[in-house]
Amino acid sequence: MTEAELPLLYEKAGHIAVITFNRPEARNALSPEVLCRFADALLDFQADADMRALILTGSGTQAFCSGGDLGLTLPLLTGDRKPETEWDHRLLDDPTVFSVSSLRDFPLYKPVVAAVNGTCVAAGAELLLATDIRIASSQARFAWPEVQRGLIPFAGSLARLPAQLSHCQAMELMLTGAAIDAQKALQWGLVNYVVEPGEVMARARTIAEGLAANAPVAIAEIKKTAIQSIGLPLSEAFALENASYDRVMATEDAKEGPRAFMQRRPAIYKGK
Repeated sequence: MTEAELPLLYEKAGHIAVITFNRPEARNALSPEVLCRFADALLDFQADADMRALILTGSGTQAFCSGGDLGLTLPLLTGDRKPETEWDHRLLDDPTVFSVSSLRDFPLYKPVVAAVNGTCVAAGAELLLATDIRIASSQARFAWPEVQRGLIPFAGSLARLPAQLSHCQAMELMLTGAAIDAQKALQWGLVNYVVEPGEVMARARTIAEGLAANAPVAIAEIKKTAIQSIGLPLSEAFALENASYDRVMATEDAKEGPRAFMQRRPAIYKGK
């Protein structure tokens, strides 16, 4: 198997990483191998100080991710299929694989851009909710159809979707399993932009480049505080904001930004 034939691709260039679900023949469904490789890539991205932004996408034009593989992953998790491969055993035996690959119990405070080039359903839609900025193809569709298969969303959607939409919108999606198109996703605030299919990655890269040019510590503190403040009383949220302020103002980057502005030159941030 060549690198291009791997079920998940992980590329790094400059300060930007790209993770691509690469099973177009299976609509980029998440097999045990994909989940393990995805967790490994995310851990590497988090640990690499040179990486400042991540683009998450799927290969081909038909799907971003159609969710967990119904023939491989879901039967393994329900006990209907016994583990056969090293990937199967690792998924069952290593709890970090699920927590990291679901972007749920995993504090990733670098920005993640979703480039949604087609179907985005089930676990794929759950991953969408864990990203920060979302670009969708005009042909994209979104759904949480687990209830139609006797299952529930279990990778963060039960908490995230009601927090990101109105209660009735979130309940409609999760209780009926019905799909919505890209324009409705935009109207409801699930995505930031809807573009033509051939423009999805270009827009995602432009946004990622802008994110990577900003101060890494400031980016991380903004994301962390925004996430941790959800549902807190204002006094507690403001305390988190104050702590972030103290950390950011103590960095060299906080001095570099205003200095570069006054000198009319691009800022050079070092994440320190």
